[in-house]
Amino acid sequence: MLNIFRSIPTHMDYKGQKLAEQIFQGIILVSAIIGFICGYITEQFGWTVYIVMAGFALSCLLTLPPWPMYRRNPLKWLPVQESGTEEKKQADRKPKRHAKS
Repeated sequence: MLNIFRSIPTHMDYKGQKLAEQIFQGIILVSAIIGFICGYITEQFGWTVYIVMAGFALSCLLTLPPWPMYRRNPLKWLPVQESGTEEKKQADRKPKRHAKS
């Protein structure tokens, strides 16, 4: 059963995070405006709260799970280097000469 959960991707790239944030803010803003207008017309503050809460729930549903649209630009990682190569490279380098002033 744990293999099922391990197969679900849990990462999101940086551009996907930016897109998710923009979608989240847009839905919250639109729902707040619609909620305010509906609440003002009906003179019921409860409608405003319900509409904003529905917008919040919708935005959470769209932005919290790592949907494939948020994983389109994966990071390109550097290849793994052996630990001994760093010591060899430093030993092969010539010492730096400082300019005399």
